[in-house]
Amino acid sequence: MNIELRRDLEQRLLEYVNDYGIPLTENQARLMVAHLDLVIDKNKVVNLTRITEPTEGLVLHCLDSLMPLAFISSQIGSQDVVLDVGTGAGFPGIPLAIATGAHAVLIDSVGKKVNAVNDFATVLGLDNVEALHVRAEELALERPESFSYVFARAVAQSNVLVEYAAPLLKKNGLLVLEKANPTEDEMAAANRAAKICGMKFVSRETCELPNGLGHREILQYQKVAKSKIKLPRQNGMAKNQPLGI
Repeated sequence: MNIELRRDLEQRLLEYVNDYGIPLTENQARLMVAHLDLVIDKNKVVNLTRITEPTEGLVLHCLDSLMPLAFISSQIGSQDVVLDVGTGAGFPGIPLAIATGAHAVLIDSVGKKVNAVNDFATVLGLDNVEALHVRAEELALERPESFSYVFARAVAQSNVLVEYAAPLLKKNGLLVLEKANPTEDEMAAANRAAKICGMKFVSRETCELPNGLGHREILQYQKVAKSKIKLPRQNGMAKNQPLGI
């Protein structure tokens, strides 16, 4: 990616976030475009993403990662620890870490992706980012109730993610999901799972990405009570025997 293209993408990102009321500095935009450049380059040797065209990636990776910030009422800052479940190439975790200054833990079940993300964080000088090769259920045993926010983007059904998040979140912590078009059945199952897991549904916001690149729904669930069952369950049970069905 040449300097002219980088600068153009940085300016576009600043214009995009301004349209959604998301605060971002020029330096933060520079870091996010640098991350996108690293991802596109690394993707030539490690399969990280199917989105490799820079202007498309700017919207579907960088901007999309930041969209929840337009709808979360609380201010995320350096005092918070946030979790990105199923980070892939570092989205949304790295953009969120850059934009908020929060300590971000990024997890994925694919070791090559985790290694790549840790390399990206090092190159970008992000000492508030750590990527771990671990399952959500395993992390819940190692770091229970450690996170102010859990983010997930197109990783699994909402009821599964509610179960993953519940033992990881602090009391009153938020699970923030990004979905394309969740069905009413998915929403109903998630709400039933939330009641079992000590979570409550908070809000459902909708928005359209620029350039006709997609519809997004931001779902928020808050941890309000103890789970009615012992969490986490064994590895794989959340997906194979999902709650709320």
